[in-house]
Amino acid sequence: MSLKTPLRFGLPKGSLEQSTIELLGRAGFKVQSSSRGYKPYINDPELDGRLVRPQEMSRYVAQGFLDFGITGKDWIQESGHKVEVMCDLAYSKATALPARWVIAVPENSDIKSVKDLQGKRIATELVETTKRYLAQHNVTAEIEFSWGATEVKVPELVDAIVDLTETGSSLRANKLRIVETIIESYPQLIVNEAVYADPIKRKKLENIKLLLIGALNAREKVGLKMNVPKAVLEKLSATLPALRNPTISPLADPSWTAVEIIIDEAVVRDLIPRLKELGAEGIIEYPLNKVVY
Repeated sequence: MSLKTPLRFGLPKGSLEQSTIELLGRAGFKVQSSSRGYKPYINDPELDGRLVRPQEMSRYVAQGFLDFGITGKDWIQESGHKVEVMCDLAYSKATALPARWVIAVPENSDIKSVKDLQGKRIATELVETTKRYLAQHNVTAEIEFSWGATEVKVPELVDAIVDLTETGSSLRANKLRIVETIIESYPQLIVNEAVYADPIKRKKLENIKLLLIGALNAREKVGLKMNVPKAVLEKLSATLPALRNPTISPLADPSWTAVEIIIDEAVVRDLIPRLKELGAEGIIEYPLNKVVY
């Protein structure tokens, strides 16, 4: 059953924007936006896109301005607004690693653990989460909101910062040392609670979730097709653990079979020569957009 009105879909504006659009594309949703526009076109008439800052996404979803959206777990926890979390989406700005909010200090600082922050001054965008983390460790410190470029504020303006990183390279470049990680964060698919309670809308959202997770499953995987002589099929399967569950189909020539597998792309360069040595022919490698388990 189709929706009477499109669902208002919040896409994260900023650092996650491009990787989110690419993920949606692999899931089958083509997104077109301009550098100055905030209402991207999505090739699904049941979706009405909006570009929104991740920091504000959960508030707009909770208040019903947006029906659902994608934003980081960190900003959902920071805002404290109540939304339905459908799933984690394991991607980040540049890698498949979760983003981390870390306590960082100058390389020569005497601060070695969170306990050493007692009475210190800390700058961060993630004020409420930082307060909760310090409270869990019985630490009292002065926490100030940072409008950006947080890493340049130590040591002249503050004793420590809580900043976002994927690889830590920016912090190292600024001669900062990570003390502790206070939260790891992937983007999450979040939904307004009233929207989630509607069975027709929830079915649409479950389908979107299925396709997004399928697109994430397909990352760094490829398919291989090949023709294999029946005489070596058992040896080939026994020699290569990756072929424990191949799809095997008969060919017109009864002495040959067609074999198809899905494997990690990283092993293909070693695998194809081995397959050839074992007698496989007509080996074809192809990319995958979605793998739905």
